[in-house]
Amino acid sequence: MSDRLLVLVRHGQSEWNLKNLFTGWRDPDLTALGVEEAKRAGKRLKDDGYQFDVAFTSDLSRAQKTLDLALAELGQTGLPITRNLALNERDYGELSGLNKDDARAKWGEEQVHIWRRSFDVPPPGGESLKDTVARTLPYYVQEILPEVLRGKRVLVAAHGNSLRALIMVLEKLSPEGIIKRELATGVPVIYRLNADSTVASVTDLAG
Repeated sequence: MSDRLLVLVRHGQSEWNLKNLFTGWRDPDLTALGVEEAKRAGKRLKDDGYQFDVAFTSDLSRAQKTLDLALAELGQTGLPITRNLALNERDYGELSGLNKDDARAKWGEEQVHIWRRSFDVPPPGGESLKDTVARTLPYYVQEILPEVLRGKRVLVAAHGNSLRALIMVLEKLSPEGIIKRELATGVPVIYRLNADSTVASVTDLAG
């Protein structure tokens, strides 16, 4: 019997997370803590008895490395993996690479807050969360969801905002609700889906 399993994991801490920089589509590596977070995600999943059939990740190395480290802990390094830029982090445009404090000094605290926390206001040259949903959701519906509904056990390692796009649909959150939804680095979120693709249960493996 299928349990229609979908597990989402945000990548471990990156070097730019640590430096308080806007990252977006830039490609910094994981920090030592990020490596440990990725390994811990795999260990939590293994300890709880999870195994997977397929995995998806973004076109960025911090998510790919998180997935590889987690799968190594699971003893599943040969798992089929699909990489696609549809799962990339939100593109922060002109903010990418800037320290968040420097961005506030340049554009003002209120404007930077709007760019970071509004649903549909993009930074200059970048994407809003609404834009990220428009990019990520079709890929989920066309490529990831069918695998889950066929009974495959699916692991997705991606980014805070691309995963929020999926969570918005899975948990039926409003634009205001998804903005407030926090996702810790390296903490698996376990969804079991009904046959109609709605969520039967959700579990956060924090701790």
